[in-house]
Parts: sequence; C-alpha cells; structure tokens
Amino acid sequence: MDGHDTDDPKQSTADMTVFVQNLLQQMQSRFQAMSDSIISKIDEMGNRIDELEQSINDLRAEMGQEGSPSRKDETKGADDSA
Repeated sequence: MDGHDTDDPKQSTADMTVFVQNLLQQMQSRFQAMSDSIISKIDEMGNRIDELEQSINDLRAEMGQEGSPSRKDETKGADDSA
C-alpha cells in the first residue's frame, strides 16, 4: 500500500498541472480575443474620427469659414465700442 500512497500524490500533482495548464491556455485565449476586440474597436474609432474630421473640414469649406476674417471683425467691433 505504501507504493500506492506515493503514486496518488504524484497523480494528483500531474492532474493539477494539467488543470492549471488548461486554465492558463483558456485565459490566454480569452485575453487574446479581448485584445483583438479592443484593437479592432480602436481602429474603428480612429476611422470614424477621420471621417468626422473630413466632414467638419467639408462643412467649413462650404460655409467659407476657412481663412475668413470673421473673428478679427468681431474683435474690431469690440475695440470700437470701448
């Protein structure tokens, strides 16, 4: 029986090692999936920001505000009233 008792701890240790390895592999897979998802969403947000920036520039060009002196006129009017 002594030989059988010494095998149980070895088997238990081997089982625990396999369990921990499987658990670590599952965790690694989940973290990789989350990482890929986060990177994908960041890329998508970057693209949307680029599109928004382009839309703003297009609107500014349509309104003729690019390089317009409207702010200078506003400050000039404030200086005149002072």
